[in-house]
Amino acid sequence: SLTMNMRKNINKSIASVLAAAALTLGTAGCNGFLNVVPDDGLPSIETAFNLRSSAIKYLATCYSYMTLDGSMGNDPAILGSDEYWDLYGRVTSNQGNRVPFTLSYMARGYMSANNVYANDWRDMYRGIRCCDILVDNIQMVPDMDDSEKAQWIAEVTFLKAYYHFNLVRKWGPVPIIRESLPIDSSVDEVRVHRDNIDDCFDFILELLDRAMPDLPLVNPSVDEYGRVNQAICASFKAKVAVYAASPLFNGNSEQAALVDTDGATRLFPEKTDDEKLARWTAAMEACREAIAVCDEANISLYRGDDITYRMTDSLKTTLTLRNAFNQKWNSELIWGNTQPDPATMRMYHKLCMPILNGFTDQLGGYIFIGVPLKIAEQFYTVHGLPIANDSEWANINPMDLRTGDDQHAYYIHKGHKTVKLNFDREPRYYASLGFDGGNWLGQLGNYNDLKPEDVHYVSCRMGGTHAKRDSETGPVTGFLPKKHFPIQATWTANNNFTGASTTWYPWPMIRLSDLYLLYAEAINEAEGPNGTHSEDLFKYLNLVRERARIPDVKTAWDTYSNSPGYYGTKVGMRAIIHRERLNELAFEGQRFWDIRRWKEAPAEYQKGIYGFDVTSAKEEDYYVKKFLYEQKFGLKDYFWPIPTSYIEVNPNLVQNIGW
Repeated sequence: SLTMNMRKNINKSIASVLAAAALTLGTAGCNGFLNVVPDDGLPSIETAFNLRSSAIKYLATCYSYMTLDGSMGNDPAILGSDEYWDLYGRVTSNQGNRVPFTLSYMARGYMSANNVYANDWRDMYRGIRCCDILVDNIQMVPDMDDSEKAQWIAEVTFLKAYYHFNLVRKWGPVPIIRESLPIDSSVDEVRVHRDNIDDCFDFILELLDRAMPDLPLVNPSVDEYGRVNQAICASFKAKVAVYAASPLFNGNSEQAALVDTDGATRLFPEKTDDEKLARWTAAMEACREAIAVCDEANISLYRGDDITYRMTDSLKTTLTLRNAFNQKWNSELIWGNTQPDPATMRMYHKLCMPILNGFTDQLGGYIFIGVPLKIAEQFYTVHGLPIANDSEWANINPMDLRTGDDQHAYYIHKGHKTVKLNFDREPRYYASLGFDGGNWLGQLGNYNDLKPEDVHYVSCRMGGTHAKRDSETGPVTGFLPKKHFPIQATWTANNNFTGASTTWYPWPMIRLSDLYLLYAEAINEAEGPNGTHSEDLFKYLNLVRERARIPDVKTAWDTYSNSPGYYGTKVGMRAIIHRERLNELAFEGQRFWDIRRWKEAPAEYQKGIYGFDVTSAKEEDYYVKKFLYEQKFGLKDYFWPIPTSYIEVNPNLVQNIGW
């Protein structure tokens, strides 16, 4: 993508941009606030903007501060969550060519104000200043027309909004940078205060509205994929508006004690019910507008129309659901983050997936990353219902054993004995999870006319191909996150892994199914399931379910559940929508943020981390629920601590509650 190509030039041309408000933002000072080294070797603002060819390198720098979503070493929503579980104690794996494990310490509750994981406070403010510099100087470029200058200004205005949003969802109320301070500002001027949460969200939304008109509807060529367009801007605005309306941010009385240094100004202002509702109404409208923009841009749910293999419906469905996430630039990808390094992603594939064909590899198949049992239990039954609500499961113990049969032969290896939990589940279960005895589509030379026995399967009980070999290998829980791995991610007979070009994909920041579910959520919170927009609520919720090959909401609950009509109340529909998001967007880095903004994290963490006894060989010993870790989540854990060193430099930054 153009973004990736631009980024390659960063080290050559624009090494870094330090914030003018360096004392505020945690840096030691303002030395070298701009280190631009254009081709002529003269570092200055003027030479950075003297030609379009150098200015585009500066635009690249503005993009280069994008968060590395999906990166194991940078994204807290992956190893820092309760959705994955890392192999604890592995030592060599944090060295070169291995998957970092540092953020797994965040999942274990080791965060402190002196040891802040995934701390990009400083980088976000550097990125903001970089965007301001481009806006202030782009008119100097002589060989650009006004429309292109306006587009670049719109792009960095969007990025400025995104960098503020990333700060807000981590730290809550933060200092708003409306205009970057001059480099010669006094110490008192840069010792700014945190703005209240509503002002933060209003500022972000204002920036997005300002950026929208001058952006292209879509990127004109593949080379520009990853750059901001109207579909991205409108969809991101929808997401921001939903966050602003969510309980964590919208009149959160639990944060009443967080006040500014004057001891009186609340950073989470008190709100009436009508004021809270107004946020949801605005979010509903933002989502509706974003869907309209995506329709105009011909963005549509991916349905596997480009899958030309002759295969059964069950195989094609699971492949479609995997591809919707990991097939680059598929039809429903609204915003793909091109910043994560292809080589790093390739290494993740290499180390964290099972070697399906029996080949050995020095670094391959370590299956470091597991999925907690509670996540496997979270997925729906084949009827599109939670296990606890499906009438047919009333007398079934999910931990009882059952043997793979013809009915499930494309999901579970025939004749393999496993737990009933793995049978009669929704297609997203089989598309998203690997498990002992579960089929894993991949590592095949031909995908046409596959018989069940042609498909590789996972064998991770002791004695199996994918069993634990030592303390440095998995499996961790008995479940693996299959969804991340394209079917092209394979080993060759020479023990070589396929190249990054075949396994890399832009990390999905926003997919259309995500936007549809945000819209359904906003409608329900604004009006309930029987309001003016109820038809849209069910329409977009059911479009996601239809693609997942499960019954629509009303059919599922009225025909198969122990609670007919459950969708008829706001509370019931809220639970349905929340579960739908958790299942549809599983392993995409959404759960981490969703359960926080819903204020459901304490209840989810309280369930604990469990798996199977992966050191056992016999089915009756392996399929025993085994406790792995007690996660805790208190009020303080909703937001990151501001590093102590930053507060020492700027005492006007009040610390978050509990830190």
